[in-house]
Amino acid sequence: MLENKRTTSILAVLGAIALMSVSAPAFAQNTATPAAATDTTTTAPAPDSAAAPDAPTSIKGHGGMNPVSMFLGANPVVKVVMIGLLFCSVFSWTTLIIKLINFAALNRETSKFLEAFRGARSISDMNKISTAEDFEGNPFADMAAAASNEVELSRQAGLSVTGEHRGSTINRASAAVAGVQATLGKRMSSGMQFLASVGSSGPFIGLFGTVYGIMNSFISIANTNTTNLAVVAPGIAEALLATGIGLFAAIPSVIFYNYFQTQIASYGTRTEGFIVELMNAISRQLDRGA
Repeated sequence: MLENKRTTSILAVLGAIALMSVSAPAFAQNTATPAAATDTTTTAPAPDSAAAPDAPTSIKGHGGMNPVSMFLGANPVVKVVMIGLLFCSVFSWTTLIIKLINFAALNRETSKFLEAFRGARSISDMNKISTAEDFEGNPFADMAAAASNEVELSRQAGLSVTGEHRGSTINRASAAVAGVQATLGKRMSSGMQFLASVGSSGPFIGLFGTVYGIMNSFISIANTNTTNLAVVAPGIAEALLATGIGLFAAIPSVIFYNYFQTQIASYGTRTEGFIVELMNAISRQLDRGA
C-alpha cells in the first residue's frame, strides 16, 4: 500500500515537470511579443527621418535669388522706393560725370586764357583776348571783358579815365567784374543741391522701404503660423535690397559733393587772385595812358 502511494507521488511529480516544460516555451513566446511591439513602436519614426533630408529643399530653392529676382518679387511699395532710388542714382552719376568733365575743361581753359591775358600790352588787347571765340564762356575771360568794356565805354562817353578820374574808372571796372563774379557762383554750384539731397535722404528713403518690407514679412509669418526660414528669408532679403540701393545712390553723391565743394572753393580762390591781377593790370595801363 505504501509502495503504491510512493508510485503515485512519483508519477504526479513527473507529470508536473512535464507540464512545466510544455508551458515554458509558450510563456517565453508571449513575453517576447510585447518586446517586438515595443521595437516596432520605437522604429516607427523611421519614415519621418527618411523624409527629413527633403526639408532643406525649400530653402535651397531660393539659393538662386539675385537682385533682379528680389526686385521683381518685392512688395509694390518697396518696388516703387527702389525704382525712385535707382533713378536718383542714375541722375547723380550723370551729374557728377558732367561736372568732372566741366571742371577739367574749366581749369584747362582758364590756364590757357591766363597765359594769353598776361601777354596783353594795353586795355584794348585785353578786350580782344577776352572776347576771342577760343575763350567764350570762360569766367576769367568774362571778367576781363567786363572790366575792359567798362573802360572803353567810359572813353566813348567822353569821360576821362586817367589822372584824377582814374579811381572812379577802376571802381566802375571793379563793379562790372563783381557782377560777373556773382553769376559764377551760381554757375559752378549747379547740380550740387541735387547731390546733397540724394546723399542726405537716400539712406532714409531706402530704410523706409526696408521697414515696410520687413513689416510685411512679419505679417506673413503671423498669417502662416510658421517661422520657416524659407518663408521669412525672401521677404527680408527684398526689403534689405531697398536699403542697399539707397546706400548705392547716397555714397557716391556724398563723396563727390565734398570733392566738388573743394574744387569750387579752389577755383574761387583762383578767381580772387585773378581779380587782383586784373585790376592791377588795368591800373597800370591807365597810369600809362593806354
